[in-house]
Amino acid sequence: MAESRSVWGIDIGQSALKAMKLRYADAAEQLVAVAFDYVPYPKILSQPDAIPEEIIPQALETFLSRNDVQGDLISISVPGQSALTRFIQLPPVEKSKLPEIVKYEARQQIPFALEDVIWDYQPLGAGDDESGYLLDAEVGLFAMKRDQVMQHLRPFLNAKLEVELIQVAPLALYNVLTYDELGIRPGDTPEPDGEHVIVLDMGCDNTTLVVSDGVKIWIRNVPLGGNHFTRALTKEMKLSFAKAEHLKCNATKSPDPRAVFQALRPVFNDYVSEIQRSIGYFSSVNRQAKISKVIGVGNGFKLAGLQKFLQQNLQYEVERPDTFKGVAGDSVLSAPLFSDNVLSFAVPYGLALQTLGLSRVGTTLLPPEIATARKIRRKKPWAVATAATLLAGLTLSTVGNGYTYSVVHQPEFAEAEEEAKQLGTEISGYKSAYDSQKSSFDSTRSRLMSLTEGRRDLFWLEVYNAIVDALPRDTADQLDEVDIEKRHMIALSQITSERMADVSTWFDGLSREHKDVMVEEDKANPPSGEGYVFTLAGNHWHKGERAEDQGYLYLLNHYLVNLQKPQLQREGFPPRDVTRLGISHATVIEADTKEVIYDQNTGPKIETGRVDLSGSGRRGLPRRRFGAQPEVSGEYGPARTQSRQNSEDVRKIEQTSFIIQFVLQPIRDKSERPEIVSESGEGAAGEAAASEVTEAATTEP
Repeated sequence: MAESRSVWGIDIGQSALKAMKLRYADAAEQLVAVAFDYVPYPKILSQPDAIPEEIIPQALETFLSRNDVQGDLISISVPGQSALTRFIQLPPVEKSKLPEIVKYEARQQIPFALEDVIWDYQPLGAGDDESGYLLDAEVGLFAMKRDQVMQHLRPFLNAKLEVELIQVAPLALYNVLTYDELGIRPGDTPEPDGEHVIVLDMGCDNTTLVVSDGVKIWIRNVPLGGNHFTRALTKEMKLSFAKAEHLKCNATKSPDPRAVFQALRPVFNDYVSEIQRSIGYFSSVNRQAKISKVIGVGNGFKLAGLQKFLQQNLQYEVERPDTFKGVAGDSVLSAPLFSDNVLSFAVPYGLALQTLGLSRVGTTLLPPEIATARKIRRKKPWAVATAATLLAGLTLSTVGNGYTYSVVHQPEFAEAEEEAKQLGTEISGYKSAYDSQKSSFDSTRSRLMSLTEGRRDLFWLEVYNAIVDALPRDTADQLDEVDIEKRHMIALSQITSERMADVSTWFDGLSREHKDVMVEEDKANPPSGEGYVFTLAGNHWHKGERAEDQGYLYLLNHYLVNLQKPQLQREGFPPRDVTRLGISHATVIEADTKEVIYDQNTGPKIETGRVDLSGSGRRGLPRRRFGAQPEVSGEYGPARTQSRQNSEDVRKIEQTSFIIQFVLQPIRDKSERPEIVSESGEGAAGEAAASEVTEAATTEP
């Protein structure tokens, strides 16, 4: 446990700054609430005319003017929807190699370079330990872009406050759940019993959903919050935002409560639907889990009728706490301002718990360079004291040696002095030889650097990113889709490139059908000169209701069209140049749709036949196959296949295998790349390109 100091947990929310100060009394083994503060903003940060860069520093200044934080530790939160959260099931791994495995997984899971993010991990549960190996180990991976972390930290740095801990809000809620509700204390080893508790933290624009049994954690962000209820009132009752917010908070006191609740009912229904869908998904991946109850926090949960509505529709007991069970301190807990806003103090309470060492969570998003500099500064007094002690000892030793040498020397001293001179001469010889070799090394290194310097760049990484970002992908609600035929997913199995002295040789070898799916500009302007021909091979299993969303046409409309755009912008990712990099003449070389056996647990298994592609398949392309059809035998022989097909998890699906090629004539200098047309122009161009590709693929040659 951390040293017994007072800790401030501070949550910079969308509508107010909430802070709670805790201290752990070792003698009484009791957590005590020492102080609190609640600083409402003049405007909600998400309102269009609000300026967070001005509002947050003003609120922090008000907090510091009313509270003395000298000598106290400070912990702050960052919103869960801004952070990346992943829970990873690891293969059997040696305990000593766990950090290396987690770092490898972090590179796979985090869509940015690790140098651009702050990340940490938390083992969840002990796992089975056999002969130094961890079995069924699970870790939680938490990351956030470095510039976003610094944005949340900047007001505190400007106020010259040292922040001890930066934690994502969902983990702070988990701290409160385990300490207050489940009664888990430091040193306890909780045993999972299948009973899970849900915590709903309703904020202004989002609701954080945390499910845990004290050992494992499951987190989901629901994009509905208190502001959605306010906006419903502004729309239905023709009110300003401020008046609608006041009416929402005082619905039972309004002249016509029935009309208010009637206006809010659609949002109530949407909110419950989102919660039910999240719980349903959690139950589908954790079949043994049993939900015991729901705990609602956040000031948005004070909305009249919400608790009862959730309880009736979710069929779970829904609690709205009126105090915190694990902390004492009547001067805080009984204060009217604290009691009125107790639901909004869950995150500050959880932050202070972790900073005091009373939580199982040990992660932090505090930049490591700040933590290291602070640790060095704190150790400086001890280093100075140690140096002073050594200096005093050296002084005493020098005085003693001076007294010894003040007497007449014996012959033994002369012999020792001679040996010392010889040793000095030997050392000088070694040093001279070392300096000579070092000079030779430096000279060779300089020559090598002059030969290689400036010959490496990040251009090929840009090309790879363009290929990957052009792939179709699921978004929003589609992320929960488990049916592979409905998921927007293309799997690339191979990316190769061939350098050619004249890429026109490749273009001249294409058939008219290959050229018909190119954009008009590429068809009219064949490539020439030195360049690269890229080849992409892969598969997809998507089968939509329309012909345009199946087989070969799905490939054209959802992948090839992206490879023909000047630039792509994926949500959550930076803009990616595509044709501006020098990519051109993208076309489908081969495409073949066949039936395969699909096992929901292990993926597509065995090719069983071919589908007639004379209709919407790969019209106009050479009919080629990707390898010979394997014989069905052994475990998946006829009888075995038939028995597996009777299972609800195994069925036949259509798999489209393809080869795409394009030309790359690199444009490395960004200033030389073609200009991007306006937003409206780009959209029109994109639609036109998609129309050209579809028309070319569906028209008989």
